[in-house]
Order: sequence, then C-alpha cells, then structure tokens
Amino acid sequence: MPFLITLCMYFLVVLKSVMSNTITEDIDVLVFLPKNNSYLFSTARVAPAILYAQQWLKRDGGKYSGFSFNIQFENSDCVSDALFMLADKSCAQKPDLILGPVCEYEAAAVVRLASHWNIPVISAGALAAGFSNKNTEFSHLTRIAPSYVKMAEIFTTMFEHFTWKTALLLYEDDKEERNCYFTLEGVYHLMADYNIKTYAFSQEDRVDTDDIFQNVYDIEVVIMCMGADKIREIMLAAHRRHLTSGNYLFFNVELFNASSYGNGSWKRGDKYDNEARQAYASLNTVTLLRTVKPEFENFSMEMKKSIEKAELHDCKDCESVNMFVEGFHDAILLYAITLHEAMKNGYSKKNGMEITLQMWNRTFEGIAGQVSMDVNGDRNGDFSLMAMTNIEAGTYEVVANYFGVNGTFQLLPAFNSDSFTLRGRHKAHTEMSDKSCGLGVSALTGVIVGAVLGTVMLVTFYFFRKNYRITIERRIHNEEEDTRKHRHLREDSIRTNFSAA
Repeated sequence: MPFLITLCMYFLVVLKSVMSNTITEDIDVLVFLPKNNSYLFSTARVAPAILYAQQWLKRDGGKYSGFSFNIQFENSDCVSDALFMLADKSCAQKPDLILGPVCEYEAAAVVRLASHWNIPVISAGALAAGFSNKNTEFSHLTRIAPSYVKMAEIFTTMFEHFTWKTALLLYEDDKEERNCYFTLEGVYHLMADYNIKTYAFSQEDRVDTDDIFQNVYDIEVVIMCMGADKIREIMLAAHRRHLTSGNYLFFNVELFNASSYGNGSWKRGDKYDNEARQAYASLNTVTLLRTVKPEFENFSMEMKKSIEKAELHDCKDCESVNMFVEGFHDAILLYAITLHEAMKNGYSKKNGMEITLQMWNRTFEGIAGQVSMDVNGDRNGDFSLMAMTNIEAGTYEVVANYFGVNGTFQLLPAFNSDSFTLRGRHKAHTEMSDKSCGLGVSALTGVIVGAVLGTVMLVTFYFFRKNYRITIERRIHNEEEDTRKHRHLREDSIRTNFSAA
C-alpha cells in the first residue's frame, strides 16, 4: 500500500509538471552594475528591479517557477572592473548569463570575452552605434533598451515628413560615459544624407553661446543633448537673439526617462523664468514613450519603497523608474522565456549562441508594455515628441509618437503644424537687436576697419600704378631717343670709312 501511494504521488508530480510546462534549472547570473549611486544604473537603483522579476517568475504554478536564478552582483567602474571580475570568476565556473555592463567602453571588452566563451549577454546599455555589428565580436549581445540609432529614427522620420534638410548637433561631452556623444553619434550615423554640422563642448567648460550661434545661420534645426541647466542657458540666449520666432527649430533629447537630463523644464524660480517660458515655447523634447498599465504602477511603488529602505543620501532621482531599471527587469523575463522554449526543443543553458539568437526577433510583455526585439537583437524603440502646448502656463504634453516596430509617426490632437513650420528664414540677420547681423560688436568693428584699410590700399595702388606707368613711359621714350642717336652715329661712321676706302 505505501508503495502504491508513493507511485501515485510520483505520477501526480510528473503530471503537474507536464501540464504546467514547468522546467527545473539552476541558472548562474553575473550582474555588472556600479556601486556608485551617481550613475543612473547603479546597483542600488537596478538590483531591486532584477530581484522583483526573479520573484515574479517564481510565483506558484508559473511556467517559469522551476527556474532558480542564482544572482551575483559585481561592481563595474565604467572602465575595466567588470572585465577583470569576469575573468576571475570564470576560472572556477563560467556564468550562464551576464547582465550588463552599461557603459560603452567597459561593455565592449566584456561582450567580446563573453561571445568568445559562448555566454549570452543582455544589457540595458551598450547603446552606441558600434554595437550594432553582431557578426563577430558582439555576437552574443542582446540590447534590451533602444539604442541611440533607434532613437535617431524619429528624427529621420520628422526630417522626411517636414522636408527639413540641415541640422546642428549640439552636445555636452563628459569624456567618461559620453552618453550625449554616443546619442548624437546615432543621429549623425543615420542622417548621412542630410547636411549635418556638429558642435561639442566639455562638461567643465562655460557655454559660449556667441560661438555656438555663429554655426546656426545656415541650418534649420538644432538638436541638443546636455544637462537641463545648460539647455536653459542656450534657449535663453537663442531667445535674446530672436532665434525662437520660427526661423529655427530646437529639440532636446531626454535620455533614459531621467529628469537629471534636459527635460524641457524652464522654471527655476529666478528672475529669468518668464523669459525662459517664452523661449521654451520653441523647444521640443524627444523622450521614450511609456505606456502605463497597473503592473507598472505596482512595480514603480515597489521600486520607490526599496530605495527609501536603502536610505541612499547620495542618489539623485532614485525614486524614478528610468530606462535602465525597466530594462534590466525585462532582461530576466526575456531570458526565462527564451530558455524555457530552448529547453523544450532539446537545448540546454550552455547553448549560448542558440539561446541568444532565440531572444532576437520576438515580442513579449514587459513591465511597462510590449517589448519588441528586432532581428539583430536590438529593442525597437518607441518615442514621444513633447511640445509646449500652453505658453501662458508653460505646460508640455505629448504631441506625436513614433513606433519603431513599423516606423510609423502618429500625430496626436495636440499637435500644431505651425510649431514645426520654418518661416522667415532670410530675415534672421536683420532682426538682431545689436544691428550687427549676429556677428557681435567686435566682429562688426573688424569688418568696418577691414573695409577702410582695403579702400586705402586700393587708392594707394591706383596712384602707385599711375606713377609707375608714367615713369615707364618716360624711360621708354628716353631709350628710344638714345637708340636713334646711336644709330645716326653708327651710320655716320660707316659712311666716313666707306668714303676713305
């Protein structure tokens, strides 16, 4: 009898496993995130999201509840810490999955080594254009956040729709993470058929608006990526030069859904607020599109609680769920879905290349909405265009959306075509308040002095040429007289000699 009971229990367990498609597997995950909370993707910010996804997968009766993720967090410094740690850890046992790193330079080294070792890598970073080539050294990289090239698609779509031809890419370069450099590199990379100029300044440098605006008079669109304070400084300078009256279009890119970057916020509580509000009426913001669903609201609340519990005093904007927090959560889901299917088809977790390829070209439900991966293992990006729709109140709202999966541009009811129509292109120079055509007082003085000197030189040359001609004519006349005299003397001498003979 006990034997029969044991046998029945065994069949019930097997039957339950078959019915629920549960597959049991231990998975070693190595996560590379910086401990420094000044990064938007620090361990303190992102780890709660990864653990949240892990707990969701282990819920009772779930298809993926048989997966046991052994997650180990290691520090990355955006230089080389992650590479050295991966090498050290792999001497004993290589991980089954790597999450991160985010920073481009550090991610490049880690992904190369992981691809050589046949280990899948999923990152919400490594967004630069160079990672798009998955043929060799980056073959095992899956990017769970939209790359910078994906973001650039909204600009190419707008340029085509509104028939713009020229742009200035204006960005702040921090020489470390270089987020803005890589962001606008994506725009430059994708817009090779347009007339594009670039202007960069260091994070430590003072913003030289005079020099910047010397570069705008032959372009139509200014695309900016920099901190919010510098965005405001440039827009105030543009407004004072009468460049915000429809002659030019201004855009700023809000990176990663993080308010620490230029996010269209004009209000500072200072004496320039009113002027800034008027200037920002010409500033449009490109940001990630977010679809809010109940699951995401719950997720956001849990992330906020985790941050509050950690009592992070050096963490700016930690309460917001940025692109990295959302992306690394979805990375765990994507891997679990793919591994489950791969194991059902006879593969194991050690078939790194096969699992990587199966993560590509698929769609699944992420924490904030549908996630679409393209055939190259990069997430298709959905972006929103925000504009100031109430100038008196200075309020923004979404006026258009771009959907990367099918390349469509959706204009919303709040969209105003007049705000995106260039006008008065040839009047900008005459509208400058200092009457110097935008050159500035010193430059204008130089032009005037140069003109006067040029006139003096022309007059001097005229008189010099006239005197020179007279002198030459006199010299020629004298030489002709001397020649005639010599000829006469020679003829007289010949006659004399001939007579004597």
